[in-house]
Amino acid sequence: MTTDQQNLPQLLTEIQRCQLCAKLLPCPPKPIVQLNRNAKILIAGQAPGRKAHDAGRPFDDASGRRLKQWLGVIDEQFYDPKNFAILPMGFCFPGSYQAHETRHGDKPPLPLCAATWRQVVLAQLTNIKLTLLVGKYAINWHLQAPMTVTESVNNWQQLWPKTLVLPHPSPRNNIWLKRHPEFERDVIPQLKTRVKDLLS
Repeated sequence: MTTDQQNLPQLLTEIQRCQLCAKLLPCPPKPIVQLNRNAKILIAGQAPGRKAHDAGRPFDDASGRRLKQWLGVIDEQFYDPKNFAILPMGFCFPGSYQAHETRHGDKPPLPLCAATWRQVVLAQLTNIKLTLLVGKYAINWHLQAPMTVTESVNNWQQLWPKTLVLPHPSPRNNIWLKRHPEFERDVIPQLKTRVKDLLS
């Protein structure tokens, strides 16, 4: 598989046809990514949720609405691949935990996805000026060090302005946001300014 930039459309076609995890997924594979070699901002998330899976586009749910608010952008900006590359750790909806299970929410992204595709795609995104790491799986992969979301967010200035760690924008994180008001008070204004500058 080549990493030549002019073959990005071919790579995207290969991703959309991927069946590697078909037997492990609760639904037929439906890889959801957004790629363009001119993208300036990379959103490295976890995996599509069920609503995003059904809609066929990333962050088409409550998490996406909050994320767009944090970024200070509207749908037309967010879903323009020349602005944002969206490359989750897992490209397909991994399923949700059942009511009888001890954990809640969606299951972790399947690791085979990142092992197969991540390096080859990132090698083609050469215009990225800001990488947003959304959630612990993206943090651990990109920073090559296990860190909690809280630790990463508290030390956000160490990676700024090239990288920023974000808590997952899911409504399930409302408690975390209430416990850490400094995130939306201090970090989000900086993020909005940086995004505006990059997209202008």
